[in-house]
Amino acid sequence: MTFKFGSLAAALGLAAGLTVALPVAAQAAECGTDRKIDIAEMTWASAAALAHIHAKILEDGFGCNVEIVAGDTVPTSATMLSKGTPAVAPELWTSSIQEPWKKGIEEGKVIDLGDAIDGGAVEAWFIPQYFKDAHPELVTAQDVVDHPELFTDPEQPDQGRLYACPPGWACEIANAALFEAYDMEDTWNLFSPGSGGNLDASIARAFTREEPILFYYWGPTAILGKYDTYQLEMPEVDMAAYECNTNADCKEPAKKTAWPSSKVIVGAAAWVKDEAPAVADYFSKVAMGTDQINGLLAWAADNKADADETAVNFLKTEEAVWTTWVPADVAEKVKAAL
Repeated sequence: MTFKFGSLAAALGLAAGLTVALPVAAQAAECGTDRKIDIAEMTWASAAALAHIHAKILEDGFGCNVEIVAGDTVPTSATMLSKGTPAVAPELWTSSIQEPWKKGIEEGKVIDLGDAIDGGAVEAWFIPQYFKDAHPELVTAQDVVDHPELFTDPEQPDQGRLYACPPGWACEIANAALFEAYDMEDTWNLFSPGSGGNLDASIARAFTREEPILFYYWGPTAILGKYDTYQLEMPEVDMAAYECNTNADCKEPAKKTAWPSSKVIVGAAAWVKDEAPAVADYFSKVAMGTDQINGLLAWAADNKADADETAVNFLKTEEAVWTTWVPADVAEKVKAAL
């Protein structure tokens, strides 16, 4: 990381289009540590964009020595627990690592710096808002289930079609269980799109043509950011029913339940709070709403932007959001770097 400073030599360097590197000690004084802050870039779009957003703010604003490293939920949490690296996982879904993560917190190896997604992530069944406006009686999942004729399967017009999860995804089991719980077998088809890309294409085609469609989806995602959807109401979350519905080996009958909101945090190695308190304090303030992240991802999808380009656009266009995370002088350094 390089910084410009106010000496004659620096001025001459700037005139020649050069920058002058500050000593590591000067960088550490601003960041709070000379230790590298490695940030996990997970394999999905929202986590990747967040990794680049936070990297730019920490590097340009706080003067930290930052490195973005490849990550995914299980391997990232495992190395964080065993080696204290990466330093930060800016979008960590703890639902699949509950026991080891809880143990790691108890043993003082990792910490939860705060929510990454305000209110948690969402999973649900959706219909287009334009179709909801045309049929205001469709409020709950049961309302839609009772009217398969409104969502006809193009291959079997006497059946409705529910666009569910691609094969092999965890949500495939949950959707099949709810399909059973709502007693849809005789009047609906549980349609597997084959892949996530095919599911997205089916949704996009329906919205482009303003056709009816009932589909499972999750957020934050570009799809929910790009299209105006209506989330169907379901019964209150029944955790016992949900756990059975998501377990292929559960022998109990499937039951109706909403998906619980998945807690998504900023996970970090415990040393970050002790050695880089400014960094830990920063991450305690960065929670964004699902709608904000959906919008960020929708822009990325529309512009075919990678994670770095998405981060730059966010920092340029959403100052009202990210400047609340940092002191004013830090915000000015980030803006200058842009």
